[in-house]
Amino acid sequence: MNRRTQVITIPGLVGSIQIAVDIPEAVIRTSNFMVRGLALIAHPHPLMGGTMDNKVAQTVARTFNQLGYVAVRPNFRGVGESAGVHDAGNGEIDDLYLLTQWMRQAVSWQPLGLEIGQIEQLPLALAGFSFGSFVCSHLLKRLVQEGQAVERLVMIGSAAGKWEMAPVPASTILIHGELDETIPLQAVFEWARPQELVVQVVPGADHFFHRRLHCIRNIILGEWLGQAAWTQ
Repeated sequence: MNRRTQVITIPGLVGSIQIAVDIPEAVIRTSNFMVRGLALIAHPHPLMGGTMDNKVAQTVARTFNQLGYVAVRPNFRGVGESAGVHDAGNGEIDDLYLLTQWMRQAVSWQPLGLEIGQIEQLPLALAGFSFGSFVCSHLLKRLVQEGQAVERLVMIGSAAGKWEMAPVPASTILIHGELDETIPLQAVFEWARPQELVVQVVPGADHFFHRRLHCIRNIILGEWLGQAAWTQ
């Protein structure tokens, strides 16, 4: 764990939720740095070894830090110090929803020594890897139905064809490995086609993007700027 990452637990619906908070280097170096946004990042399936320390989740967090966002990576239920047991996505969606509300409150960040100005007005981004993409798709749907804007969604190794995904906006950054052995690229194409989503394929990448993590970073950095929040 680097010096820009703090790990804490917060109260959840079934007990504690363990989270890693990744802070932009500029926040540490410059006391008056204005945080540009908040990012919530969901890890892959907990029953298949997924945790908040997954390399893809960490890469996405560091990328958001480069963009000036504070990133939050929670452990799903039953993982690490997070209470509860796996709930097939239902409780996990509820937990991430609770986290989005926690992230919007200035008082939440005070124990971490962070003073984030106008936090209620900062854009919120969502990102999920594999099972985490399934959870984030439904979290996005809930937030938008309640009139809460989400700036953008990033889906990596999308769970299309494996779990029932919610529809997502055209601005979604959808990244998939050409040689994904867990979720075949064709399944993602079939899910994306009727929604007219663009799928960014990383040649030679497997499901976990071994030796291709930098491609995820480069795609997000290249696509991020200039996108408006999606609202209904």
